[in-house]
This record gives sequence, C-alpha cells and structure tokens, in this order.
Amino acid sequence: MNESKNTVFSKTAVFLAAFKYSVPVLLGYSTIGIGFGLFLTGAGYPWWLAMIMSFWMYAGAGQYIAVGLFAAGTNIVEACLIQLVVNARHIAYGFSMLKRFDGAGSFKPYLIFSLTDETFALLSSLPEKPDSGGAEERKLLMFYISVLDQCYWTLGTIIGGAAGALIPFDVNGIGFALTALFVVLMIEQIKMVKRSGVFILSGAAALLGVFFLPGKISLLAALAIALFLSFFIERKIKFSNRGEHE
Repeated sequence: MNESKNTVFSKTAVFLAAFKYSVPVLLGYSTIGIGFGLFLTGAGYPWWLAMIMSFWMYAGAGQYIAVGLFAAGTNIVEACLIQLVVNARHIAYGFSMLKRFDGAGSFKPYLIFSLTDETFALLSSLPEKPDSGGAEERKLLMFYISVLDQCYWTLGTIIGGAAGALIPFDVNGIGFALTALFVVLMIEQIKMVKRSGVFILSGAAALLGVFFLPGKISLLAALAIALFLSFFIERKIKFSNRGEHE
C-alpha cells in the first residue's frame, strides 16, 4: 500500500516538473495554435478539422502549409513530397535523440511521433545520463513533456478554430505567425551556438532558391545547397583545428 502511494506521488511530482519545464512551450503553442485555428476556418474549413490535424498530424509548419495545399488542390503525391522537404529537419532530430530514447520502452513510439522543434529543444536540454536510479523518472518526464506540448498545441488550435467559426476575423497575415516563431528560435540557436556562419549561408541559399530557381524545386534546392555548404565549412573548420593542435 505504501509502495503504491509512493509511486503515485512520484508520478505526480514528475508531472508537475514536466509542466513547469514546458511552460514556455505552453505560451508559444497556445498562441500559434490559436493562429492556426483562425487560419484554417478563415480558409473555409470546419473548426473540428483543426483538432483532427493536431491529433494525427501534429506538425505546426506542416499544418499551416497543408491548408494552402488543400486550397490549391495539390495532389497527394506532391503534397507528401512538400511535407517531407519541409519536415526533413526531423531526421537530424531523430538521430540526435537515439541515445536519449534508448530504453524508453513503450513510450518510445510516441516520443518519436511527438518530436516537434520545441519538444526537441526541451528534451535535448535534459541531462543525457541521469543520476543512478533516475532512469524511470527521466523516461516518464520525457513522456509527460511530449504529451503536454501536444495538448498545448491541440487546445490552441481548437480554441482558434471555434473562435473563427463563431466570430468573423480578418485572417490576413496570420499565416506569418509560424514564420515569426521560427525566426525567434533561430535567433536563440545563434546565441546558444555562437556560430552564425551556418545560419547566414542557409539564408543566402534560401534567397538564391527563391529568386533564381523554379518555384517547385526552390525549397528542395535551397536545402541541398545549405546542407552542402554547411558540411563543407564544418569539415574545413575541423581540419583547421586539427592542424593547429598538431
């Protein structure tokens, strides 16, 4: 009986810790989620579609883009390719979280599914090797953080969708909300990494793709150019540092 009470208390404590840790995402996701709900209903779609997309799809940028793809009548193959390109960054997220998700057990499939940009930022900042005896609590903490983040996003999209269905809103410019969020995240990454060269090169590659390449391949080409240049510069810096040490 005492063991059961201790387990319940432990889970409650871990949940509260996850909530406190995820408050910044709550503030961001609820706001951007409301924007998506308004954007969706403003495009003429029912409010409940926001809930379904947030539950099954759960991809901020992907959901915003999907609305435009729906409206443009894009075929399913092209839509899937566009979503793959837009969310290709999650491949890097997945590789970097392999060790952290090792031993997650039944939580692992959901942790993989729910690995958004902001959730990745939270989970990747947790200690990679927990203290002795803390593996179970850490696994539960990662699960609670992931669930809470999806709940924040889903609730925000439902509120926005319901508000858009009941009250007329001018949704012009709301689609830029996610772009603004990515800009803020990029600025934070630049401050943390303290190496702005990769970001400048990526921005230059994006501009080259938009202005000099056909629209259908501009995004994919920009990503390819940015990855190639970043890889080239990283290798050059690595060999340069190795030469200095020798």
